[in-house]
Amino acid sequence: MCFDSDSLPPIPAITGAAVSHDDLVLEADDGNRFATFAATPDEPSGAGIVILPDVRGLYRFYEELTLRFAERGHAAIAFDFFGRTAGAEKRGDDFEYMPHVQQTTADGVQADVAAVVARLRASGAKAIFTVGFCFGGRNSWLAAAGGHGLAGAIGFYGRPGPGRDGSPGPTERAAELEAPILALMGGADQGIPAEDVQAFERALDEAGVEHEIATYDGAPHSFFDRKFEEFADASADAWDRTLAFIERHAGSKR
Repeated sequence: MCFDSDSLPPIPAITGAAVSHDDLVLEADDGNRFATFAATPDEPSGAGIVILPDVRGLYRFYEELTLRFAERGHAAIAFDFFGRTAGAEKRGDDFEYMPHVQQTTADGVQADVAAVVARLRASGAKAIFTVGFCFGGRNSWLAAAGGHGLAGAIGFYGRPGPGRDGSPGPTERAAELEAPILALMGGADQGIPAEDVQAFERALDEAGVEHEIATYDGAPHSFFDRKFEEFADASADAWDRTLAFIERHAGSKR
């Protein structure tokens, strides 16, 4: 699991920011009903954020992250991956997520992304970005090949190479990516070798995909966590890069 159940995003809340939020159930085109958490600012920026969690699916960390985006003017929806196998109900900290992860498919994840994108657009968002972590980071980049009309795709420590089932990853599909890419990686991530990150960057270069890759020396997988005080500088820089990337690329899609 990328985060402990009591982890929180290392982002300061903005006191007094006017934000509404709600638990929603959305439905994908294939009939899947799945849980989401949506946050809407009173003064929207025009950007909409689709948040793809880590392998555990939707839980408090991502609900809090949704609020942090909305406090900065960006409508945001975090969604759960496991509607097809675990239903759309809230789940406790003892949820056994791995059997459900193993039943997810790339097509299923992108069908759910499409439903969230549609909801954000219907609510007035003009420039849509995906932001994902670990399992969600990989699928965030792949969403740029999903025909969603994204303004950008952001991934924190996603696996860029082939999937464990041999399916092509963002590196292999670089030529299909239709949006700018931001990758935020841990330099000491034992699960994602530096060679894999370098291969991703080369593939993006060769495909002519606009991209930014930041690797934080000494930072492990899942460094973006308030409890990891020793990586506070890396987390702050990653958050600043995320907001700057959204601001930079939102204008072309409004």
